[in-house]
Amino acid sequence: MKLTVLTLFVNDQDQALRFYVDRLGFTMTEDKRLGDYRWLLVAASRSEDVALNLELARTPEQQALVGKQGGGKPVFALATDDCRRDFQAMKARGVTFDSEPRTMPYGTGVTLNDLYGNKIFLNEEPVDAGLAR
Repeated sequence: MKLTVLTLFVNDQDQALRFYVDRLGFTMTEDKRLGDYRWLLVAASRSEDVALNLELARTPEQQALVGKQGGGKPVFALATDDCRRDFQAMKARGVTFDSEPRTMPYGTGVTLNDLYGNKIFLNEEPVDAGLAR
């Protein structure tokens, strides 16, 4: 098995699409209409196998989850080869962060917020981390 799609409830699919593509650098991989339903997928640039479904929140239960899907923790993490570079680039495009990047034993990372307040962790693993696996 492998992970292929994660669902993220949003209030406005077009706004969410613009945020994930224009500010985070994701790519739209699918945009299909099935009657009044819209199947909208985006993927991080180096993650062709895993997509994020920007699902329109329709029910009160789904609407209550918008911006809170991680319960205050990151919904997912993005791996990068240069956290500080990507932090600066995203910040210049209007992305909000909880702090400056910090270097810890597991790497250099920082938490960012999507347009609804969902948290996403941006992480750069230490150079020697791959050697220990």
